[in-house]
Amino acid sequence: MKLTDNEIRDINRHLEAGKPLPEKFRFLLFEEKKEVELVWNGKSGEVCNVVLPFQVIEQVDEPRSEEQRRMQLELFDMQSGRQIKGWNNKLIWGDNKLILSSLKNGPLREEIEAQGGIKLIYIDPPFDVGADFSMNIEIGGETLTKKPNILE
Repeated sequence: MKLTDNEIRDINRHLEAGKPLPEKFRFLLFEEKKEVELVWNGKSGEVCNVVLPFQVIEQVDEPRSEEQRRMQLELFDMQSGRQIKGWNNKLIWGDNKLILSSLKNGPLREEIEAQGGIKLIYIDPPFDVGADFSMNIEIGGETLTKKPNILE
């Protein structure tokens, strides 16, 4: 860590005045972490360690040409074209806190790690908003109310 004289002077001024350091100093003063974390006031340190089983609701595989099938013999069943090995392109529907805990602590963890780990997780907002996601749907002149399920 190499700070300039101006940066050292700015840090000292903030400390002497009893003020918090600006965010830019966070990465100058401390070693770079290899993890990313969301931080906000009031964030709970509670860790969720729930493990839930995953259930395949739908599987969509695009048709593959004969040449593509030959190149991927180890990944796909030749009869159906379905993926038989690997952890690719999974869409998991559920409460993000429970799903992330299950991925980290559940029975699929070893399989995920053996396949090189998870490269991207996209969490579709809104989440943890406490909103009512029910809606009215009109079908044939009748109005039905779609109530939120346990996951919504």
